[in-house]
Amino acid sequence: MQVSARNSLKGVIQSIHVGAVNAEITLEIGPGLTVVSVITKASAEALDLTVGQEAYAVIKASDVLVAVD
Repeated sequence: MQVSARNSLKGVIQSIHVGAVNAEITLEIGPGLTVVSVITKASAEALDLTVGQEAYAVIKASDVLVAVD
């Protein structure tokens, strides 16, 4: 896999929650560390995602915000 995004995190799919339009995918990228992505239901079906499968969280953003209280 080659992709232009600089941030690609390998993980294991922990859960998939499919709604009418979107699917919420939770990846465990390390012990106790998860990343949650919301993708279209059609994309989740096209990728044939299953719990326990290895997958990548690919992060492409122009801005990353940091905030404190």
